Amino acid sequence: MAIMRNNHVFKGHKTLLGAKYVTYGELELPLRYDIFSSSKNGFDWGHTGSAAQQLSFSILYQLSNEEFARENTLLFTTEIVSKFSGRDWIISASEVSKWIEKHTIKDDIQTISKEKKDEQPANVLILKTPKASKKPRAKSNVVKKICSELQITQKDLANILEIPEGTVSSWAVKDEIPRLGKKAIEFYMQSQKNEQIVESYKNFVKMLEVS
Repeated sequence: MAIMRNNHVFKGHKTLLGAKYVTYGELELPLRYDIFSSSKNGFDWGHTGSAAQQLSFSILYQLSNEEFARENTLLFTTEIVSKFSGRDWIISASEVSKWIEKHTIKDDIQTISKEKKDEQPANVLILKTPKASKKPRAKSNVVKKICSELQITQKDLANILEIPEGTVSSWAVKDEIPRLGKKAIEFYMQSQKNEQIVESYKNFVKMLEVS
C-alpha cells in the first residue's frame, strides 16, 4: 500500500450553532459520497455513528486507498474519531499514516491466519475486540452556550440582535434558535472576529512605527 507522507494536518471545527468543518492541508476535506455514503449529513465526531464513519473513511482514503478505507472505517472510527472531543480537534497526516501502517501489518497477519484456519487446533483461543461503550453525553442549552462563549448575558444578546429579551428567553426554554436568529448570531460573531483582526493589525503597525 502506497502511503502519502507530508506535513499536512486534518483539522475539525464545530461552530456554536452546530455547523461542522473539516480541512486537510487548509483545504476542505472531500466527503467522498461518490464511493462511500454512510451519512447524508456530512461529517461528525465524538461518537461512532454514520457521520463519524463518513469522516473516518474520508481521512483514511486521503492517505491510503478505497479498499483499505472501507475495511477499516469502523475500527478507525472507534479508535480515533470517537475520541475527538469538543468543538475543535487536530491530527497530523503522519499520525494517521502510522495507524494505517500498523493495521496494514495486522491485516496481512489476519490473511495468513485465515489461510491456515484448517490447520488451527480446535482449542485455540480467539480474542475478540470489545465493543466500544457509548457514554451518554450531557446536552447543553444552545442559548446558554452561546452566551457563555461570548461572555454576555441573555439580555445582552437580545440587545445585540435588537429583539425583545423575552424572545431570547423563549429560545432558551425551547433550546432552539430559529434559522434567522442563527444567521444573525453567526454574522455578529464573524464581525467580532473581523474587529479583532483589524485591532491586531493596528497594534502591529504601531509596533513597526516604534521600532
